Amino acid sequence: MATSDHSTISLAAMVSADSPFLRACRGEPHDRVPVWFMRQAGRSLPEYRAIRGTGSITEAIRNPDLATEITLQPVHRYGTDAAILYSDIVTPLEAIGFGVEVRPGVGPVVERPFRSEADLDRIVDLDAQAHTPFVLDTVRNLVSELGDVPLIGFAGAPFTVASYAIEGGPSRTYAKTKALMYGHPELFAALLDRLADLALASLRSQVAAGASAIQLFDSWAGALCPSDYRRYVLPASQKVLGGIADTGVPRVHFGVGTGELLGLMHEAGADVVGVDWRVDLDDARARLGDEVALQGNLDPTTILAGADVAVERTRDVLRRADGHRGHIFNLGHGVFPESDPDVLKRVIDTVHAEGRVR
Repeated sequence: MATSDHSTISLAAMVSADSPFLRACRGEPHDRVPVWFMRQAGRSLPEYRAIRGTGSITEAIRNPDLATEITLQPVHRYGTDAAILYSDIVTPLEAIGFGVEVRPGVGPVVERPFRSEADLDRIVDLDAQAHTPFVLDTVRNLVSELGDVPLIGFAGAPFTVASYAIEGGPSRTYAKTKALMYGHPELFAALLDRLADLALASLRSQVAAGASAIQLFDSWAGALCPSDYRRYVLPASQKVLGGIADTGVPRVHFGVGTGELLGLMHEAGADVVGVDWRVDLDDARARLGDEVALQGNLDPTTILAGADVAVERTRDVLRRADGHRGHIFNLGHGVFPESDPDVLKRVIDTVHAEGRVR
């Protein structure tokens, strides 16, 4: 059913505005610390493996009924305070025909990596109704199924998506990306500007379909020093986060290894800054002040150490958060596939039972 942006956004706000997650994002009073996990839907869950089948991740994302069920699974099992859309940061790039696929055990792989100005023409504007109707159908399905649990839409930040487009796949050094950034700054800026438009169009379409919050993943921004981030990356991220501001949904910004960039990621326009496990949460609070919400930051490897260790470290994160109303509990990165769902449940139960808000 087609609806206007305004009426759909109002519906999303009506069903979940009082949720602990949304209140924490806005620093408003609420009773308990909300919790969800990045990559909470996926290979760690036996029910995911049971319904996933043998097709590619892209095929699963393009199946709204399957993507809806996968998104709901962790909410039903764990009682998380938010759901995150089952999709991928390269879904918009794949949908416009750039030539990228998500290979199992590898990640995004690009058939013809970005090399020159001519490749800019391969990044066309995203028409969400035409290119990603399956995403919008999944979001609408989820809004009707989740009730008061907010749905988080997401997109890949321009720098991180650019790194896949330039490298042709995952990289440890980002050598080709940095070589283009330093050697051809005008072309690099043009690339990030195109990718910012792509991310913004995708996020706005997800919010219009009913998503209650968005997260912008700049997973690999930690490869940059602050001055380079400010010069080469910040303008594009600001374009994305600033461009979604008028919708009124909370904007979460997360990266890995970005301890030295936390202030800049807030400056990019984030209402909530995601913190990985490399910075203690009280230290992150000292760096950013009381006016910004923080999300994080249990080391995901503690889940692999068993319930006793994971619960002990969960309590340490809560202690460092000190009951601040702007705290959303999460892992410092995504759930590992080998994580025990029972340990994850113990963590969530601990947060819900002991995570008090001042």
